[in-house]
Amino acid sequence: MFGITKSFENLDVHKQKRIIDAALKEFKEKGFEQASTNQIVKDAGIGKGMLFYYFNNKQDLYLYLFEYCLEMVEKKFFGAIDNGEPDLFERLKKIVLVKFDFLSKYPDAMNFIGTILLNDPIDENLTSRIAALHETGYAKIYGNLDYTLFKEEIDVPKAINVIRWSIDGYENELKQRLRGQNLSSLNYEPFIQEFFCYLDMMRTWFYK
Repeated sequence: MFGITKSFENLDVHKQKRIIDAALKEFKEKGFEQASTNQIVKDAGIGKGMLFYYFNNKQDLYLYLFEYCLEMVEKKFFGAIDNGEPDLFERLKKIVLVKFDFLSKYPDAMNFIGTILLNDPIDENLTSRIAALHETGYAKIYGNLDYTLFKEEIDVPKAINVIRWSIDGYENELKQRLRGQNLSSLNYEPFIQEFFCYLDMMRTWFYK
């Protein structure tokens, strides 16, 4: 995987975690270009030569972290979403709370993914994996809904498209607002309440 060596895979899990945590911290705070491998090895408590013994280069380390965090998102975030909730707007609110809970438990992983979403990916593999992640998310969000909650005159599939496009637009606008900010120090509560407000508005437009 992206130049990772067997030597890293065979490391003690605690030492692996030290390296991963140190690298996530550096990359999420400074991005790929400005991140210092000297700082990573210092925080991890290893020699610089050992870092490149475990990973071929800085980019391979970065791509490994991306896959590591993506797997965590897929298992621990998407796995926690209840798509048995038939009310779309209630499901969306619950998903936001799940995301906030995930962020509180795994802040470095979530913020690392956030820095990639807020900036241009350094590798085309990241772009395709992010697209696949979005598809998985859409299936979790918009599948198995109760269409009878919508107003009778509403074309439900088109309404869901409008809701989806509105959420995508909000997320893109939010990315622009957050670009360049330190995601680790942000208070996300105002953004949650702002999002809930938009959901409540759309509920009145589309539901009975």
